[in-house]
Parts: sequence; structure tokens; C-alpha cells
Amino acid sequence: MKSELTLAAAVLALVFGMNAQAADTKAINDQHKVAMDKCKELKGNAKDVCKAEADGQKKVAKAEAELKENDTPKNRFKVEEAKANANYDVAKEKCGDHTGKAKSACKKAAKSERDGAIAQAKKASASEPKPKKDEKTKG
Repeated sequence: MKSELTLAAAVLALVFGMNAQAADTKAINDQHKVAMDKCKELKGNAKDVCKAEADGQKKVAKAEAELKENDTPKNRFKVEEAKANANYDVAKEKCGDHTGKAKSACKKAAKSERDGAIAQAKKASASEPKPKKDEKTKG
């Protein structure tokens, strides 16, 4: 009887976990669609910046959902990496407003900022103690 209850509880947890993950994915996709729809009204580089912001928000949200599902140092790093890449993509698009050397300098600065953020996230991730297999937490 006890093992049947444990099995039933495990099945329910799995079903609810999958439903929560599916709901997170749907919400992320819905938010992305709304953000992309707002970009349709814009023109030129402003439209490109808007799309980069929407795509970046989606990538960060997906990484955060994965972290929520499975909180590990690797997934925490993926969130920070997604944020750095999203910021870089937006900054790079904003550089489209410049020309010549100013545009090159802008892109170089954006890349440097991204690389620094990723290096900092790697350093923070490397300094975290590695969890033992039985210490990993699942959402």
C-alpha cells in the first residue's frame, strides 16, 4: 500500500511538472509573439533593435525556465550567458545607427562587454561547489 502511494505521488509530481514546463514554454512563446508584433510597427534599425530585444528576452526566459526546472551551477551559468548574449545582440543592433569608425568602435565595445560578462559568469560558476548527485534539486 505504501509503495502504491509513493508511486502515485511520483506520477502526479511528474505530470504536474510536465504541465508546468509546458505552461512556461507556452507563456514564453506567447510573450515573444506579442513583443514581435510590436516590432512590426517600427521601421529601419529601430525594428531590428526591437526584434533583437524580443529574441533576447525569449532566450533569457527559456534559460530561466530551465534553471527553475533544474537549479544547477551549469544552468545558472546558462542564464547569465543568455543575458550577456541578449544584451550583446541588442547593443550590436543599436550600433547600426552609427557609421564608419564609430560603428566599428560600438560593435567592439559591445563584444568586449559581452565577453566580460561571460567571463565573470564562468568565474562565478567555477567557484561554486559541485553538487553531489543526491544534492541536485529539481523543480
